Amino acid sequence: MCGIHLIWGKGANEEAINSMLQQSQHRGPDQQASLSPWPGLWIGVSRLKILHTGVEADQPFWAPDGASLLIWNGELYNYKALKNILEKMGIIFITKSDTEVVLHVLRVFGTKGVEQLQGMFVLIFVDLRDKSLIVARDGNGEKPLYYAQNPDTLILSSECRSIQKLKSSKVDSKHFENYFYLRAPHLGNTFFKGIHEWKPERYSKILSHSAFRWDKISIKAKPSAEPIFDSFKTTLKEVVLNQFRADVPVGVQLSGGADSSLLYAIWYKETGIPLPTYTIQTEEKYRKKYADGVAAKRFTEKYPSFNHQITINQKTFWENWEEYLKSVDIPIGDSAGFLTWMIGREARKSVKVLISGAGADELWGGYQRHKAFDIYQKHKELLLRFQGILGNIPLGRSYQKFISAIDPSPQKTFLNFSGLENLPDDLAEDHSRIFNKNLPEYTQMLDFDRQVYLVQDVLKIQDNALMAHSIEGRSPYLDASMLALWKNVKNENSLKGKPWIKQYLNELELNWISERNKMGFGLPLNEWFAENGEFASRVFNSITAFEKSHGEYFPASMTEISSRPELFVKQHFLILYNLFLLAEWVKLHKL
Repeated sequence: MCGIHLIWGKGANEEAINSMLQQSQHRGPDQQASLSPWPGLWIGVSRLKILHTGVEADQPFWAPDGASLLIWNGELYNYKALKNILEKMGIIFITKSDTEVVLHVLRVFGTKGVEQLQGMFVLIFVDLRDKSLIVARDGNGEKPLYYAQNPDTLILSSECRSIQKLKSSKVDSKHFENYFYLRAPHLGNTFFKGIHEWKPERYSKILSHSAFRWDKISIKAKPSAEPIFDSFKTTLKEVVLNQFRADVPVGVQLSGGADSSLLYAIWYKETGIPLPTYTIQTEEKYRKKYADGVAAKRFTEKYPSFNHQITINQKTFWENWEEYLKSVDIPIGDSAGFLTWMIGREARKSVKVLISGAGADELWGGYQRHKAFDIYQKHKELLLRFQGILGNIPLGRSYQKFISAIDPSPQKTFLNFSGLENLPDDLAEDHSRIFNKNLPEYTQMLDFDRQVYLVQDVLKIQDNALMAHSIEGRSPYLDASMLALWKNVKNENSLKGKPWIKQYLNELELNWISERNKMGFGLPLNEWFAENGEFASRVFNSITAFEKSHGEYFPASMTEISSRPELFVKQHFLILYNLFLLAEWVKLHKL
């Protein structure tokens, strides 16, 4: 894991690149370097040492002939297989690192080599022979990369704040609407004007700083029989044994829920090696509802670990809020960001890698919106015909949200299920282009979550919150072999409610976890607001001040809630926290 940076063109100098390095030193505290491969180009890298921790694998990593070099951020899970191929071609390796493998793959195969890389990564390969770059980002978007470009300069960085310090960008208020409904700026954008996100599964060979185009990384699907539970089980076991290993200590984010519990149980059953695990524990009066700590304790009685329970209450929240806020690269409307940051704060004392269950819910239909869409599919005509009558039945907020979200368009319906409020038509239309209409209807929705929610929320939070503490996050459910298996599933019933994950848990005598109700990973916001104390007061004051300073850029629904937040606590406590986070972040950066 690392932070990588590049300035090409006007303003490229040692002082500027070192400023970017200093801004994101937390991403790679073990080694830092900057250099100019040719006049007008500067690169910088901060390395977090995970594989081959010796200086031989430091970056930039040069080819033996001195004609090319690599800086990158990531882990390559198939590097041993690729190394074997390269050795048969006569290449001699001097390290045991995946960095050296990536360099030679790109040196030998060029852009075609990007297709062979299975893992999480962003990379910059510098070829001094033709003064070109290969820049690429992995298909899942597990590792971040941002850019700013004009005719004079191209800037790349692992964090948009590093670019913003050079450009002094203003807030891009047109993304407030997307944040209000979908928790993040629109895909491919940030809250800084002129700073954009390099999209997942894209690469470019860049010959000039003034222009580049994206090409899609082409991964040809291997012919495969319809996956069954046994193939899922075999694949996941192999992935766990591969991704749980490193040259530094590894730990697990353990919620006591299905996804992380299954990963750890597989590891322990196969190896018998206990690992550090980290679990959020709310204050006692809320543990009946927020029971991760209780569930994790019960789980570790059967599958032992060195479990660390991180207690969260309003006192710990405010004690850590300012430091957390300073670590936020882009605000994401999800209180899981704070909890993940708190886990990283504790975990950094003993590990440098943390495993999570990210991707399981998105790919295997684990969210309430997936269940709601399944109901919509089965009863679409009936729901549309009697929507007006059904909407008058007083059965609570969740029921009313479900009924009001129903639309003749399946894509619009799913977007409404996904949003904190039903999306305006123009915003929904903008997102409808992301859906892959070549897929079966239900699978389209999972694939949308893979492309958008996973990238814009779950993985962005994981990378930002953990790298703030110099910890690498890994997501075994997103391994290339797991994705290949998922793409070959034709029976959509295997994608509804995570049946194979639950079946595997049952085989491991963890039925009580497979039967446990799905509980979101977040702060007890509703309960904290209900106390009507310091938490509510500080949140309300921050939101109303934000509305006064930036309200002219708010969509109507955002203005309505921001101007009188105390009136919307019961139904919109999630939105209130999100507005608070955005308000505090904008204030911190003086935008």
